[in-house]
Amino acid sequence: MIFNEELETLERDKLEELQLNNLQKTVQRVYDKVPFYKEKFTEAGLNPDDIQSLDDLQKLPFTVKKDLRNHYPYGLFASPMKDIVRLHASSGTSGKPTVVAYSENDIDNWAEIVARSIAASGGSPNDVMHNAYGYGLFTGGLGLHHGGEKLGITTVPVSGGNTKRQIMLIQDFQPQVICSTPSYALHIAEKMKEQGIDPKRTSLKYGIFGAEPWSEAMRNTIEQKLGIKAMDIYGLSEIVGPGVSIECVEEQDGLHIQEDHFLFEVIDPDTNERVPDGEYGELVITSLKKEALPIIRYRTGDIAAINREKCSCGRTTARMTRVKGRIDDMLVIRGVNVFPFEMERSLLKVKELTPHYQLFLSKDGHLDAVELSVELSEESYVRCEQDLEHADVFRLKQQLRSSIKQECLVSVDVNVKPPKSIPRSEGKAVRIVDKRMEQAVN
Repeated sequence: MIFNEELETLERDKLEELQLNNLQKTVQRVYDKVPFYKEKFTEAGLNPDDIQSLDDLQKLPFTVKKDLRNHYPYGLFASPMKDIVRLHASSGTSGKPTVVAYSENDIDNWAEIVARSIAASGGSPNDVMHNAYGYGLFTGGLGLHHGGEKLGITTVPVSGGNTKRQIMLIQDFQPQVICSTPSYALHIAEKMKEQGIDPKRTSLKYGIFGAEPWSEAMRNTIEQKLGIKAMDIYGLSEIVGPGVSIECVEEQDGLHIQEDHFLFEVIDPDTNERVPDGEYGELVITSLKKEALPIIRYRTGDIAAINREKCSCGRTTARMTRVKGRIDDMLVIRGVNVFPFEMERSLLKVKELTPHYQLFLSKDGHLDAVELSVELSEESYVRCEQDLEHADVFRLKQQLRSSIKQECLVSVDVNVKPPKSIPRSEGKAVRIVDKRMEQAVN
């Protein structure tokens, strides 16, 4: 189902004409209303009239997360407080949170792109949607909620947590769509099995998962355990929230970008130059319709590539690949660059282990070192007589180390733990525990 046939199937020339018109309006807005941007433009010798084509976007300065934190809380707003109807904020785990603002039009536009996303992922107004993203300052819960209502799908605002109740509601309300982080979907499936419920025999048909990196191997695991189609959704609060791009159920091959709302670039993070379509680099996003907090060339830190080939679903919008990782998550292990979640694929091949894991990062001289903590399944733990020194456990360690070495070209230490000893999360999974700064202080 295509929610907005007119805009989602625009021919490229018409789409680019629309993008340019909205880009020029956005540039004029930030120049007139946001002192930070006016100063940046002046430093670069630019004024809004210099933007005459989409290629002129490259003349504009970048925005980074530090800019939002430096102007905390309201310094980058382009609307007066009387026109702002909502604030959201990031978790602020590394200092002040980033605060984002929405006008009434922003909320309506956000609902529109999320409605498109739910429709693309298989949902329809005839369905029930179980929304297990957290509500509150995190954009996930309310983002999916308003998009669901815009689409006309029956939306259950269950939020995160209280997994036993989540399972009861899934059984009683019979939803077709579930929305959550991928790690929480696995946790729900695990708890269902503990209660004697077959996760594959529920009413669920589609899942909309995001807010944390997850691999194709994790998708396969979720689809196998829950018996659903697992769709990847992308968004970030600095831009708007979830719904910036989404996979379509027809292909599940790249995430359709809402191009009438956002301009995407992919750059080499070292040179800041654009890279060709199909080549991986850092995603840079410019908002085209935001009023309260428009943002110019925001460096997301996410690594992905862009594909502009037409999709069989009928949408003409460009697609981005899955996010491969974040620039600041990339490790250098014995001179080899690797993103932590790339190891996930090797882990999920080992059937005796659960899909839950944690990576502990430390320093070995000037290089990064990684310990991968994994856990045995209940059946494997019983088979090994609850002995983590058992020969079968040693074999699993060697198998996993060998697979990671072959797939990622790095050597890691593997720590096999008993079942349910890796912390579960009802929101974003804590996959990476970084001890490097602690070591530097000590």
